[in-house]
Formats: sequence, C-alpha cells, structure tokens
Amino acid sequence: MNYPVIDPVIVALGPVALRWYGLMYVLGFTAVYLLGNWRVNHRPHTVTGAWTAEQISDLVFYGAMGAVLGGRIGYVLFYAIERLAADPLYVFRVWEGGMSFHGGFLGVLVAMLLFGRRWDKDFLTITDFLAPLCPVGLGLGRLGNFINMELPGRIADNGVGLVFPCRAVADLNPMCFGVWENVARHPSSLYQAATEGLLLFVILWWLALKPRSKGVLSGAFLLGYGSFRFMTEFFRSPDAHIGFVLLDFFSMGQLLSMPMILAGGLLFYLSKQRHSSDGKI
Repeated sequence: MNYPVIDPVIVALGPVALRWYGLMYVLGFTAVYLLGNWRVNHRPHTVTGAWTAEQISDLVFYGAMGAVLGGRIGYVLFYAIERLAADPLYVFRVWEGGMSFHGGFLGVLVAMLLFGRRWDKDFLTITDFLAPLCPVGLGLGRLGNFINMELPGRIADNGVGLVFPCRAVADLNPMCFGVWENVARHPSSLYQAATEGLLLFVILWWLALKPRSKGVLSGAFLLGYGSFRFMTEFFRSPDAHIGFVLLDFFSMGQLLSMPMILAGGLLFYLSKQRHSSDGKI
C-alpha cells in the first residue's frame, strides 16, 4: 500500500497558509484546556489544589510557549547542531520544519516553573494536573508528522508497511529514483500516535479518575512516554545525518528517553512509598 499523499496545506490565501501540522498544535492545546476544565468541574476531588478557568487558560499559554520554543531549540541542539554552527539564523527558520519532543518537554518544564511562581503553585501539583492532559496533543502531533510524510520508518522485512514517496526518504535512500521507493516501511509516526498518544492518554486518564499521591501522575507520564518512545524507535529510521548514537544500535530518541524512564520510575516509586499510609497509589 502506498503512503497516502496529503497536501500539508489545508487552505492558502496569498502568502498566508493554514497547515495540517499547525492545526494539530492548535487542536492539542485546545484539548488540554477543555480536558483540564472538565477535570476541575466534574472530578474536583481528584485534582490537587484549587484551579480556576483563568489559571487553566494561563497554564495552556505557558505550556504552548514552552513547547514551541523548547521544541525548536531542542531540535536544533539535539539533531541539527552542525547546521546551526554553519548558519546561526537557522534556529529562527521554523517554517523549514524541525521540532523535538524532548526539547519541547524541557521547555514546558521551565514554563511550569514560571507558571508556578505566578500562581504560587508547587511544581508537582502543576505537573500532576497537566500529565493526563498532554497525550492527546502528542498523538495529534504525530498525526501531523504522518500528514507531512515525516518520520519514515525502518524497512519492514515482512513487507507489511507503507511504500513512501522517494522525496520523503531521499536522505535515507539516495538510490530511490522515480516516484515511489521499492520497499515498504513501517509507518512509525502512526505507531507513536497510537502509543504516546492514545494508549498513554487512556492509562493516565484512568489513573487520574481517583485521587493519587503527589508525583504519581507525573512519574507515570515520564515512565510511560519514555518507555513507549523507546520501543517505537525500533521501527523508526534514525535521522540520516545522525544515525545511531549509542553502541551503533540506539537512536537519539532512545538516548533522550532513557533519563525519562529512570526519572519517571523513581518518582513513581518514591511518591508511592512516601504516601503509602494515605490510602492512595
């Protein structure tokens, strides 16, 4: 089956264009706002501290700024440092593509620290509230990658996969001539949308339906995302200009996910142990 070629531009009016990838970001931030308000209005006993609609709106704004700025800076530092050295202005040319989840994640952490100072909320209270809301946005972002023909997967040995256009795999397969590559590849962006997005959302939302000890939801997010990202990277082709970065086997995405897995597991365990007497997980 051929990769479904979708025009990345939904509609264009002169130099202004609405793109699917940008729409996914907007839908993701909107979902965080709506789900956050739903939790506060319908499950207030599961939320630590008092939250107002204004605070949730502010949280989304801070998170969006952290995700976009951190995602771009992280991509340049983690995946395109040589290009930055040759062209320092590259970091500002966001229209050329390039966002990193791990950079965006660090950007969101910084943004949450600033948000906490503004509203006098401690860090884990904020991240516990945010953790169950984020996977929807992550899944939508991966759908945006799929529409943009980004993140081509590794060659599917059993032939079960999608045949990518040559222009989508030019860096991975310089010998690809014509319109379509002659092999099938794993649609890794869909694998990651299903795991980092849908499955992680189901797990965290289920955990958030009952009161939990502080840090449990944050730890579960780190552990869950890191683990799913680590596993699905085995189906995703490493960036051609980087390749494997550890033992000629692990990708940059896996390397950056390892600290998340360790930190998430430790936070989950310590939160559970510290509050084992309060009747919560």
